[in-house]
Amino acid sequence: MSSYFTRTKDLTHTRRSLTDSPPSSPSPTDKSFRHDRLSRYDSSGDNVADKLGRTSSYTRRETRLASLSKQEQDTTSKDYKKMYAEALHENERLKSRLQDSKQELVNIRSQLDKVTQRQDRISEKSTQLEAEKKEKQALEKRVSGMEDEIKVLTELKADNQRLKDENGALIRVISKLSK
Repeated sequence: MSSYFTRTKDLTHTRRSLTDSPPSSPSPTDKSFRHDRLSRYDSSGDNVADKLGRTSSYTRRETRLASLSKQEQDTTSKDYKKMYAEALHENERLKSRLQDSKQELVNIRSQLDKVTQRQDRISEKSTQLEAEKKEKQALEKRVSGMEDEIKVLTELKADNQRLKDENGALIRVISKLSK
């Protein structure tokens, strides 16, 4: 295994001195130990139990007030977050509603255009129908006039034929009389 993994002796380790690192702040446990020591060795002559009781009730009260203010901050920040979320939700809802309204407007406009085109076609058709009706009436008058002329012509032909027949009969009578 040593043949596969070669070790280099160039690895150097740097060691920091205590002066290179920044001073550290006392930890919370150090503070509590110091507090306990100070309270035990109090030289003022006060009763240590009283002082600890007052301190503990004082710290409890401050802790309680701090937690209440923190809760209020949390609730106000939550309220702002909630209001922001609700405002975003409302904006999204209104945007979708606006989009739906725009789409509906486009649909209604297209329907209006279709109806207008239909009306135009209908009006064009109605003018065409009126023109066709007038033309049809003119043609019907012309046809009825021609039918009347045909009747007159047939009557004239019949009269003409009758006159020819009479003429032929008269010619025969005159030819018999002249013989």
